[in-house]
Amino acid sequence: MTNAPATARPPRLLWEQHCCLPLEHNAPIGELARYRRRGGSYTSVNVGYAPHSGEFVDELLAAWRERIAADGRFRLVAGLADVDAAVAADEIAVAFDLEDSGPLEGRLDRVRHFYDLGVRTLLPSYNNRNAAGGGCMDEVDEGLTAYGRELVREMNAVGMVVDGSHCGGRTGLDLSEATERPMVYSHSCMRGLWDHPRNITDDQARACAATGGVVGITGVGIFLGENDASLDALVRHIDYAVELVGPEHVGVSTDYPFDHDDFNALLAETPELFPECYTRWGPIAFMPPEELLTLEDALLARGYPDEAVTGIMGGNFYRVAEQVWE
Repeated sequence: MTNAPATARPPRLLWEQHCCLPLEHNAPIGELARYRRRGGSYTSVNVGYAPHSGEFVDELLAAWRERIAADGRFRLVAGLADVDAAVAADEIAVAFDLEDSGPLEGRLDRVRHFYDLGVRTLLPSYNNRNAAGGGCMDEVDEGLTAYGRELVREMNAVGMVVDGSHCGGRTGLDLSEATERPMVYSHSCMRGLWDHPRNITDDQARACAATGGVVGITGVGIFLGENDASLDALVRHIDYAVELVGPEHVGVSTDYPFDHDDFNALLAETPELFPECYTRWGPIAFMPPEELLTLEDALLARGYPDEAVTGIMGGNFYRVAEQVWE
């Protein structure tokens, strides 16, 4: 008697909602190929945050878009048809995100401008209060400003995803109330499991899920635990979020900086520039793309149903894009 052949596992899209190349024209674009996998991959790459001007972001996008388009391993994303085409062609779909509204320089018309250049996600505030709202490192978060609410309305109209990562707790809840489309926490872990100011509360996660959105659990050691960037630590936060809001509202996003050695050198040389919750454990550990690629097997081994694994690996962020992108 012979054993029946094993059922072939369906390919699953990996949706990496946020990673970081060095913010320079000659950044090693080819490193993004480390996300390549059967089933296809989408990556969102940061192109600027609080210190950067609109001109800086424009120039960086021009340089990167030209290099990405010329590399046969990648496909620039304008819409979901490009993601689907990349999967069919065994390419990596690439779009961009902004980690602060500062590069808009107060000009709401730049939301459409950056959208047309491939920016699909934007955070109103990065760590500290700005013109749009409060940051997670502020002692007091007074919430979204009037300008911040106008920004959310414009993002909804254009089709850019509203992102609450790095925002303060009150501001994050205000985002959930203000948006008319699903929002996300692109790269945040769960404060109920590990009390770090960059992590989000249960209330924030529930409010995000109520918009139809997704919490992207991130692979940064100091947000997962005591500088623990292991797969087990990531799965613990996924378990917590799934129990809280359901598997249809959970995704993954490593926040992996391809120049992490330079960042950790800066952390060691100028610890006074960083809060103690960043410096306490020495060099910060980050989950590399290769480790993220093993998550599917880990979730299946833990007993997650196929449908839930498909959603967490990428299907849930894909759904948000279907509902938000124009």
